Amino acid sequence: MTGDDGRGERVEAFLAGERPDDVAIFLSEGMVDGVEKLAAHGERVEGGVLVVVSGQNGRNAFTAATGLDAFTFAKEAMEREGEVERGLSGGRCPDCDAGPEFVFAFAEEENEEAGRLYAEGSVLHAYARCACGVAYADRWVTDA
Repeated sequence: MTGDDGRGERVEAFLAGERPDDVAIFLSEGMVDGVEKLAAHGERVEGGVLVVVSGQNGRNAFTAATGLDAFTFAKEAMEREGEVERGLSGGRCPDCDAGPEFVFAFAEEENEEAGRLYAEGSVLHAYARCACGVAYADRWVTDA
């Protein structure tokens, strides 16, 4: 996932929890007409495109791509636990075992005062929607 312009390095740093001011958006090929155009701003991954951009720009891009407000969607997704792959481009819906149509993710830095997972390292929060319509969430401590 590395490119000459640093996109691959941005993705790797984000997945390692090293870019807490950025957000990541995965859009499946089924969600995006002209995946190649979007890939110019992100990384082509199996099944779609993964883009890492600054927080506000990412939230705006998410809304433009999905028609949903990022925070409203995240709140909805937090109500169901599912599985999102660590690379953000796959996972399993809690209702039908299919992968996500799209994922919105952000990282929080290690925070010992917050306890739980946050005391163990940077935590990646991922919110996904399946083609069946179910929104779900996953989170994990990064390997950084």
